Amino acid sequence: MGHRKLGRKTDHRNLMLRNLATDVIVYGRITTTETRAKEVSKMVEKLITFAKKGDLHSRREAAKYVMNVTVAGSEQTALQKLFDEVGPQYAERNGGYTRIIKTSSRRGDNAPKALIELI
Repeated sequence: MGHRKLGRKTDHRNLMLRNLATDVIVYGRITTTETRAKEVSKMVEKLITFAKKGDLHSRREAAKYVMNVTVAGSEQTALQKLFDEVGPQYAERNGGYTRIIKTSSRRGDNAPKALIELI
C-alpha cells in the first residue's frame, strides 16, 4: 500500500511530515488537511512507541525524525518532551495514541481539514 505523496517531492514531503509530527508532540493538537493528518498520525504513533521503550536506541531513532525545537514555556526540546512526558503517559495503552477529527473545509480551495490530537 505505501504512503500518500501529498503533491510534494520526497524531500519536501518528508520535511513537512517531520514538522507536523514535531508540532503534534509539542502542542498536543494541530489543524491540517485530512490527508496530511492521516499520514502524520502514522509517524506520531511510531514515535510514541519509541518513547514507551525509552532505551538509547529508541531515543536515537526518534531523534532522526523529531525536529530540534524547544518547547515554549520550558527549557525542554521536543525530543525530551516526547520521552519524559508523552511516552510515560501512554505506558498502559497499546496503540491508538492519536485521534483525527474532521472539521470544516478550507476556505480557499475547499480542502477537507482535520484536527489531529493526542488522546
